[in-house]
Amino acid sequence: MWRKAAVAALLALAVGYFYHTNPELPEQVLQYLSLPHPSTQGDPTLEQVISTAWETLITAPASQWGRVAVGVNACVDVVVSGIGLLQALAVDPGMGRDHEVLHSKEELKEAFIHYMERGSAAERFFTDKEVFQRIARAAAEYPGAQLYVGGNAALIGQKLATYPQLMVLLCGPVGPKLHEMLDEQIVVPPESLQETDEYHLILEYKAGEQWGATRAPQANRFIFSHDVSNGEMRALEMFVASLDEFQPDLVVLSGLHMMEGQGRQMWEQRLKEAVAAISDVRNAVPVHLELASMTDKDYMNSIMQEVMPIVTSIGLNEQELLFLSQAGTGPHAELASWGGIPDVGRVSDILLWVLEQHGRSDPESEADLTRIHFHTLAYHVLATVDGHWANQVAAVAAGARVASIQACGLQSIDASKVVLRAPLEFHSSHGEPREKLSLNPTEPVTVWHRGNVTFHLAPVLVCKQPIRTVGLGDAISAEGLVYSELRPQLPFL
Repeated sequence: MWRKAAVAALLALAVGYFYHTNPELPEQVLQYLSLPHPSTQGDPTLEQVISTAWETLITAPASQWGRVAVGVNACVDVVVSGIGLLQALAVDPGMGRDHEVLHSKEELKEAFIHYMERGSAAERFFTDKEVFQRIARAAAEYPGAQLYVGGNAALIGQKLATYPQLMVLLCGPVGPKLHEMLDEQIVVPPESLQETDEYHLILEYKAGEQWGATRAPQANRFIFSHDVSNGEMRALEMFVASLDEFQPDLVVLSGLHMMEGQGRQMWEQRLKEAVAAISDVRNAVPVHLELASMTDKDYMNSIMQEVMPIVTSIGLNEQELLFLSQAGTGPHAELASWGGIPDVGRVSDILLWVLEQHGRSDPESEADLTRIHFHTLAYHVLATVDGHWANQVAAVAAGARVASIQACGLQSIDASKVVLRAPLEFHSSHGEPREKLSLNPTEPVTVWHRGNVTFHLAPVLVCKQPIRTVGLGDAISAEGLVYSELRPQLPFL
């Protein structure tokens, strides 16, 4: 008892001293000190406070989607221990090195180590079909290997199908094994069915896992494949053609990153055809584009210039956001990497730049892009052009909640299995002028404005021992879309 009294007295003296020397002591610090803390048995933790607050914040939008069409990348994921598989392939640890495209087991090992030592996710194309098939067989036979639904489109479709009010159309290369694993609520047009499955290998590693001199700072995965059907986006035109009959309220497009490994000549041509196909989607139907890991700056810049202005919404993570800025010489393009939890101010700067350069932040712009859903391990940000979207506080909180639940493999949040890693204080921009902002755990969505763009930040309760990291980004984007509402726009006169 006397220890608690002594601690309380010291805390009171410290607060009194700081308040006397600094009467401008931020109100947020006082709020933080007044929050219940686990100093005595039975007091709720910050994680419990945030989890409870989410239940109030996350409410369904007034107008909900009824029919969602998703395409076009789909496959079977073979999930295996990355280090275990590479050891089984008789590959020795060594130095990491990034490769835009993989040609051999040695390059696979180098790229895997390069991203493992950063704790970052990545995806690459493996050019040699025979070598890939040998690695795939070894992966499938490796003890503990598991098969899952794979591909951004299929994963987003699976998540959307958990909502019984939604009818989901999935277009992509669907083989017999994938078709068997898909939710029965998902509609697959006959044209999407093929005789064989496309396989992607997911090499996972855990936080603290070590191979040679390389130690993973956090859990993540490295993905590679020899997937020509998805690599050429062969299902794209069929996907767009199926929309006339399906009549969706929302279109979700993914798989553009798969074309990167096919070479410049191919992706230049297919990107033009993709733009033409997307342009054929009815104007009243919003299109969400889900991005993924890329390394070719010219290709990313082409997507930014040609595709982003004709979609309504995009979803991406911290690597994709920084690479997007590097490709377009945007804000903070000089950064080689984030170096830990991305600075909120820098993230805010890049998101605003994308909406100003390639979106409709200017009311006179002809671009359609009005929404970006950004996610990183510790927090998520939804940036929207004012007047176009509703219910975004609920949407960003729902995305953060599903990240915690799915990573831990649970049905609801267990506060003892998660940890708050988001900053409690941050700024609206890295430069001036900027606003100092705080995270209030009792109202855990922080909102700020820059021009006519509104930003919503939600902390993530990070799973301490994640069960599976693959597909988290897809689940986050899907959940955010389910809770989002597109406001009707008056036609231009």
